[in-house]
Amino acid sequence: MLVKFAVMEMTPSQCRGARGLLDWSQTDLARAASVGLSTVYDFEKERRAVSREKVQAIRIALEIAGVMFDGGNGGVKLRKGTRK
Repeated sequence: MLVKFAVMEMTPSQCRGARGLLDWSQTDLARAASVGLSTVYDFEKERRAVSREKVQAIRIALEIAGVMFDGGNGGVKLRKGTRK
């Protein structure tokens, strides 16, 4: 049986905000998401199109670290109890 999951989008500004909440550098995020540093940099600066899979890997890494995305309002926040 094939199961499909809804893919939630993330904007470059949400990514920057989420990193700020965690006090992560771009290098920290790249390492946590298993993507190249240039991928994080280029996504956040909107320098080039980054694959959907890599954006999802970045978002998942942020969510695992405790970030919550408010897709409707474009906001980000930390889950209660999350430490930097």
